[in-house]
Amino acid sequence: MSTTTINLIDSFQEFKDFKNIDRPTVISVLEEVFRSMLRKKYGTDENCDVIVNPDNGDLEIWRTRKVMEDGFSEDDDLEIELAEVHQYDPTLEVGDDYIEQITLESFGRRAILAARQTLVSKVLELEKDEIFKKYKDRVGEIVTGEVYQVWKKETLVLDDEGNELLMPKTEQIPADYFKKGDSVKAVISKVEMINANPKIIISRTAPEFLQRLFELEVPEIFDGLITVKKIVREPGERAKVAVESYDDRIDPVGACVGMKGSRIHGIVRELKNENIDVINFTNNISLYITRALSPAKITSIKLDDETKHASVYLKPDQVSLAIGRGGHNIKLAGKLTGYEIDVYREAGEEDEDVDLEEFSDEIDSWIIDELKAIGCDTAKSVLALTVEDLVKRTDLEEETIKEVVQILQSEFE
Repeated sequence: MSTTTINLIDSFQEFKDFKNIDRPTVISVLEEVFRSMLRKKYGTDENCDVIVNPDNGDLEIWRTRKVMEDGFSEDDDLEIELAEVHQYDPTLEVGDDYIEQITLESFGRRAILAARQTLVSKVLELEKDEIFKKYKDRVGEIVTGEVYQVWKKETLVLDDEGNELLMPKTEQIPADYFKKGDSVKAVISKVEMINANPKIIISRTAPEFLQRLFELEVPEIFDGLITVKKIVREPGERAKVAVESYDDRIDPVGACVGMKGSRIHGIVRELKNENIDVINFTNNISLYITRALSPAKITSIKLDDETKHASVYLKPDQVSLAIGRGGHNIKLAGKLTGYEIDVYREAGEEDEDVDLEEFSDEIDSWIIDELKAIGCDTAKSVLALTVEDLVKRTDLEEETIKEVVQILQSEFE
């Protein structure tokens, strides 16, 4: 390499740190910055050739000026007079081209420092754009990273290239606990540019995360033999997954669960023991709701397709199963099927129960209506639920519910 050649990689050490920009792009930016420097110094870069070696980062700059008779030069940036050019090359004649190589030192220390700053700024912008484009196309994919820092409201995760990923507390499973250095798996849920900086949000609570985990564990889903129709979740508590097979020889539920639960166990562990119900999808709404309310066994269903409302009747010992702990089972079944589901206790002949209307003298009618709205139309159907469940499922205060429960219990004492 000649002493006048500019080695850009040696001169600008910062470029060694850029991860997401390919060498040709960096060289292109370098060339443009040097052309800008030429325009500032000489007024134009039209008569300059910037030659870049993309393999090692070497760059040479050559400036061409037309040789003119003494006193006839009109633009010193494009032309040079004979007497001056003979100081450098006495063999040149009028009309010839005088070609000189521009050295890095000729720009001056201040200009070089400004160029370095401009270059770093431009490449940083390009790098941010590249990160944004890269992750924008990966929304919905699973990514594995290393926890770098844990804050109160979010966790900073670094991917294998050192890019920053943010996982807000709202996107974490309640039982998640991370410390620096932990490996974490999540789905890319949102990518946006804020103040020229890419913000990549990852999630462990999104339904897409559960779907990607199924695709990893169940080859039939990855290959398209089984389709995941819909997923609904209460992260860390319960999830319902509706699946369908296009091959009659494949049992979609069995394939997802695996032999002795081998496939689903890994997913459950990843989701901190989230209870996962895998359901065979069907267009028969009654059957779909029956399956969605599993593990409860339903006696009968009345559907109102116009209002998307389902009245489900069960034996007394199945009511709490249908509702589920914290009301999660019935809530997720409603989300999965798209129907508002009310659960009613089917009284047998041997059952002694009392309709809530019988207590209208002691319990306000609006309270009775509120209880009926969640499928509790008899005393025992209310008593089958805990106070906590009733508080969650109704708009009633805890004290009000306790008073109601006391009144109902006294009926059977």
